[in-house]
Amino acid sequence: MAKITAIESQKRDPNRVNIHLDGEYAFSLSRIVAAWLKVGQELSEEKLYSLKAEDARERALQQAMLFLSYRARSESEIRQNLRKHEIPDDIIEQTLERLRENRLADDNQFARAWVENRNTFRPRSRRALTMELRQKGVTEDAAQSALADVNEEALAYSAGLKRARRLEVLEWNEFRKKLSEFLARRGFPYSVIAPVVSRIWNETHTDQHTFDDEEIA
Repeated sequence: MAKITAIESQKRDPNRVNIHLDGEYAFSLSRIVAAWLKVGQELSEEKLYSLKAEDARERALQQAMLFLSYRARSESEIRQNLRKHEIPDDIIEQTLERLRENRLADDNQFARAWVENRNTFRPRSRRALTMELRQKGVTEDAAQSALADVNEEALAYSAGLKRARRLEVLEWNEFRKKLSEFLARRGFPYSVIAPVVSRIWNETHTDQHTFDDEEIA
């Protein structure tokens, strides 16, 4: 048995305390894990192991919560971040399970939120969105489910209309070239770009010659 002879707050991290056993520093714990400890208490080897294991789980959970505080993350992103902080794989999987139980880790939900955010602020093609979700480590099933209702023509129109405000002073040929290149960089195929470009030109240049898809080719 080892006796706790001091419990001291860490200066650089007030959420952790240093535990001294038998007059010497032994290890540190999060305040949550150490909440029920007191000076003079005796700890068995089994209890010491249990405290350290619980602290490792708590540290992993707090790191995951910090990582999630900036924006939603895929499970793959959370796993990579915890590995970067040298969290053991078994603790990582336990942490992910706790996050799933609290609906804080859900690749289906993450994929839907990612697609909705892109559609609102930076519309892009189904292909581009698929590549982004793959880079985030989202499963193929989750990605395809999130993309099921994507309307590429509507998204291309939304993106193109915003961009067209910068191009409205251009003549048709230059307007077509610039806007087509912009939409192509967003991943949209020519079959979508062509009718969208002509539609936007016709809607924003009502006092000039209108064009149809065949005239764009």
